[in-house]
Amino acid sequence: MNFSGAVSSDFLKLVNIPDIKKPDYINFAATDFLSLRQALIQYVKSVYPLDYQYFIESDLGVMFIELVAYMGAVMSMKADMLANENFLATAKQRDSVRKLLELIGVNLKGPTSAAADAQITFETPLASYSSIDIAPDQRVLQGTSPEDGGIVNYTLYKVVNGIVDTANSIGNITLFAEESDNTGTTSSIFSNLVVLEGALITESGEFLAAEDQKTITLSQYPVVERSVQVFVNSSNSNVNGAYTQVDNLFFASGTQDRIFEIVYDDNYQARVVFGDGLVGISPDDAADYFITYRVGGGSRGNIGANSLTKQITATDNNTNTLTGTAINYDLATGGANAETVEKAKKYAPLTFRRQDRLVTLEDYLVFANNFTASFGTVGKATAVTRKAYSSANIIDIYTLEKASDVQLQRASTNFKTELLAAMNKKKMATDELVIVDGLIRTLDLVVTINIDSSDKQIESQIISQVRDKILTYMNVDNREFGESLSLSELNRTIFEIPQVRFSTIDNLDQDIFVNFNEIIQLNNLTININLLN
Repeated sequence: MNFSGAVSSDFLKLVNIPDIKKPDYINFAATDFLSLRQALIQYVKSVYPLDYQYFIESDLGVMFIELVAYMGAVMSMKADMLANENFLATAKQRDSVRKLLELIGVNLKGPTSAAADAQITFETPLASYSSIDIAPDQRVLQGTSPEDGGIVNYTLYKVVNGIVDTANSIGNITLFAEESDNTGTTSSIFSNLVVLEGALITESGEFLAAEDQKTITLSQYPVVERSVQVFVNSSNSNVNGAYTQVDNLFFASGTQDRIFEIVYDDNYQARVVFGDGLVGISPDDAADYFITYRVGGGSRGNIGANSLTKQITATDNNTNTLTGTAINYDLATGGANAETVEKAKKYAPLTFRRQDRLVTLEDYLVFANNFTASFGTVGKATAVTRKAYSSANIIDIYTLEKASDVQLQRASTNFKTELLAAMNKKKMATDELVIVDGLIRTLDLVVTINIDSSDKQIESQIISQVRDKILTYMNVDNREFGESLSLSELNRTIFEIPQVRFSTIDNLDQDIFVNFNEIIQLNNLTININLLN
């Protein structure tokens, strides 16, 4: 047989790849744009060697290959992100973290309110009455936020034994003559009051008979953490009365507990969830409810003393109309934004592990750092055992109260009393708890950042970004008792801003170390800038 020199038929037979074999040429390891682009080109060369051979960037065919690679890279990234959102350790979206935490019975906390001591002066002698009623619409005071210059609302509450008074069926405040601070004949002063940031909202209605587990979605938001008060009117004496908020309904100890749980959505709109009759009491279908709560919260509510003043109209027990002046005679502190995703991811697994009891030091630490007082304030704490021979069961809880997102303050007596009472309910019988004031180590920072001269036009933006980075790094939620300040770590945080070439901490030459009961707090921050040629 003589060779004719023609090989086209044999060659075409070799390159005609059947559809069933084409998946063998797919590179499943390609995920980013460049690897997908290269994989697509190799696929075309392998499967269609005679149909397309012009792999030049300006060619229309390459443009289509790059468009497919572009969409593939986007879809690959989305797939990775969606996979990450399914695990608490890698989730970044607040909605994902919230849903994951709900699976283990932990809820993200909403914004907390600032609080200040208040008083009302009535120009009426005590002998004229035995009690005074203040209606809900007279309980709201307004001031100006020093943070943004906008209006900030505060709500007046009565304090009984250091705790905000429980809810009642009409949402009013009743002051009794014997609670007055003075015995004068011309006026009467009441200082057993507190103002908590947030506008007071009242809602009432009847429960739906079709619901197996009674729920109420509050109409306005953002709802301030621990501001919801519920009173249920019912002919059933077990159902009738004020209800108590718990972190999780499954913490109820019996079927007759009058409790409710608050579940937030991403906008901090709240849903009130009652017990189902097995875990917590279930309100009967014939019952109706009266709810008060506050909307607002956050750091913008931290204002100075005597910043709130309002003429209040009240009614005494003889139905006479009284006029009084309400003021905040103390600083309003403690207002903070909603719980960050980072803090929730840090403490939620530990809260789940604690199982609503206090056994280990870690249990005490987690409980104290997630505790919210009736005033709405939160704290920062650490727990240690004493080193003396016979004192191993004595646990010291060093605590401070949160004044703002970047500042702590000495915890009030009311806060420490409530914390101790809450811990005593869940601790081991052999443990003895002592609440101790933590110590604050204030720190001034003078930072110089070096940027290119070409970035001079955005100098103010860069300074703002550096300030935000430092404030986040020094946020009280990100600091712990006994944690040192690492200058190299702080500089690495600043380096995350692309325009910063390098930075220096001018007033410190070494890391700052503190004792186990001390925490570092930023006091003053100065940022200088240096332009590099």
